Amino acid sequence: MKTLKLARFKLIAFTLASAASLLGCSTIPTGRTGIEWTPTQGTVQEQLGEGFHVVSPFARIYEVDMREQEQEEPLDVLASNGLDIKMTASILYQPVPDEVYQLVTQTGDDYYKTLIAPYVRSSARRVVGRYSPEEIYSTKREQIEREIRQEVAEKLTGKHIRANAVLIREVHLPAAVQEAIQTKLEEEQKALQMRFIIERTRQEAERKRIEAAGIADFQAIISRDLTDKLLEWKGIDATEKLASSPNTKVIIVGSGKNGLPVILNTGSSGAAPPEAMPPVRGSR
Repeated sequence: MKTLKLARFKLIAFTLASAASLLGCSTIPTGRTGIEWTPTQGTVQEQLGEGFHVVSPFARIYEVDMREQEQEEPLDVLASNGLDIKMTASILYQPVPDEVYQLVTQTGDDYYKTLIAPYVRSSARRVVGRYSPEEIYSTKREQIEREIRQEVAEKLTGKHIRANAVLIREVHLPAAVQEAIQTKLEEEQKALQMRFIIERTRQEAERKRIEAAGIADFQAIISRDLTDKLLEWKGIDATEKLASSPNTKVIIVGSGKNGLPVILNTGSSGAAPPEAMPPVRGSR
């Protein structure tokens, strides 16, 4: 009985091993997709997503990274004046998700070397050749990046891959040219600073002129409208306010020049007492 069970177990194990030898397996990691090739079917159009897949043991799986990738590309270009410039750019690219089968069958899995790199080098030479060394080094770098990327994107139309960005990381110029450009930029910054100072000084002078004109107008109005009656009224108003204050003692004797009250003592602690003051005779 035991011998029969052992024979059955060996038969099952042999069957499973034979089946496994006729089948293969493949695991597609995160961020990738797979394209299967078999001797009987050729390249299978259906993509293999992430995870475990059972395939033919004779199949070959082309894994394609679907995430955005970066590739550093050295560039040797000429400026508009013929100066040789060496640049380093970062290329950001990725396959079109629904066109991986066409990409693999038409270009292969090494599509950066086959398509993107030549297009970037060609477009960089054409675009950079329209600019001066100073513009390439400082003022027009972002514009140059956009133009290179636009040209590369146009060339990649229908190639099942996208160029997301072209970023210039380094620009190497001859030392004398680079020093001259830096000196010029410093002088331009100084000139901008001086223009700012002059403009600020002009605005301050204009402010003071307007302020002086306002004061002059105010004084002219006051001189025209100020009368003896107005001064007398103002004096009486001020005297009433001082007299009504609980912390102020006021002695008013007669009237001063122009009819205004004369305030002799405001009640400070060090002031002489009222009886020490000479009497004042008033007219009846």
